[in-house]
Amino acid sequence: MSNTAPTAPRGVEFRLLTIPETMDGSAAARDFADHVAVRNAVYREISGHDDNALPPDELLPMYQPDEYQRRHLWLVLDEGRPIGRVGCDIPLEEGSKVAFWLIELLRASWGRGIGSAGHELVEQTARAFGRTVLQAWAEHPDAPGRRLEPPTGFGSIPEDHGARFFLRHGHTLEQIERCSVFDLTGSFERVDALAADARAAADGYRIVRWTAPTPDEFVAGYGWMKSRMVTDAPSAGIEFDDEVWDAARVAAHDAKYTQAGRTLQVTAAQHIATGELCAFNELVIGKDRTAATQQEDTLVLSEHRGHRLGMLVKTENLRAWRDVAPASPRVITYNAEENRPMLDINEAIGFVPLTYEGAWKKVLA
Repeated sequence: MSNTAPTAPRGVEFRLLTIPETMDGSAAARDFADHVAVRNAVYREISGHDDNALPPDELLPMYQPDEYQRRHLWLVLDEGRPIGRVGCDIPLEEGSKVAFWLIELLRASWGRGIGSAGHELVEQTARAFGRTVLQAWAEHPDAPGRRLEPPTGFGSIPEDHGARFFLRHGHTLEQIERCSVFDLTGSFERVDALAADARAAADGYRIVRWTAPTPDEFVAGYGWMKSRMVTDAPSAGIEFDDEVWDAARVAAHDAKYTQAGRTLQVTAAQHIATGELCAFNELVIGKDRTAATQQEDTLVLSEHRGHRLGMLVKTENLRAWRDVAPASPRVITYNAEENRPMLDINEAIGFVPLTYEGAWKKVLA
């Protein structure tokens, strides 16, 4: 794999990273730490906060090689100074035709063709693995001026610097995702009331909860629900591969959190008569328990909808979270703008919109 894009401006290097096993002070570990620092700085420039920042040792397990995807990561340097990163992830599902990518550069480096060189590198990598669909997400802070709308008809983003980059390189806007935030420092009276109502409506179901690693008794059910995320959650024109989540995949997923010292708490609804797990919600926080909490996957299996299980698992997980991370100030979550049932739940609980992301796609000729 080439580590320099052919059209890179003079003095700019795209250094293909070797992922270290630990942050041991090696050259590979120093490169990875530089990549994390510039990642965090870019996110701070875009959003104005550090809620998405991670320390190197907590991000590192997410990049360890596994049998489910091949991750390529380049540190972008300008005269030896880190200014950004490029990533291209290749899912290893049988028959996959997609690649997921990112290009993140410090604002001072814009306008020099570095992003375009990075995009060429992404396309080269995708083609080398026989992939024909490129997909990426980007935050688009609100701004005046022309708006872009996806084919779903839900939501819009400004035609900003990032949007123009995607359009110039042949991508189409497929979906808008809303980033919402919930204030953990406020009253939980509404959450408690909604949880009580949901428990009353969810006759025949009970709550089960665990912290990763997943207990043996829940591995099969949790894996099945995780596999349904790509089929049951709204994805508009974005393409995802069908995924098989066996016990080994669940263990690999959990290890990416536990090896980093991060806490993943899962609250699930279980159908009492059959023992089937049929809804779940995930909350995650790192070793710094005063940082923001991330709400990751939430799903109600389609055959169990109509029993307020989405409200049940979300509110019960939030209520239990106060004992896990009492100093965490807020919860951040992402939902497709057309996913009105889940947004209705979030809004009722007290989540408010924070920003919006565009989901972008390009089909390679």
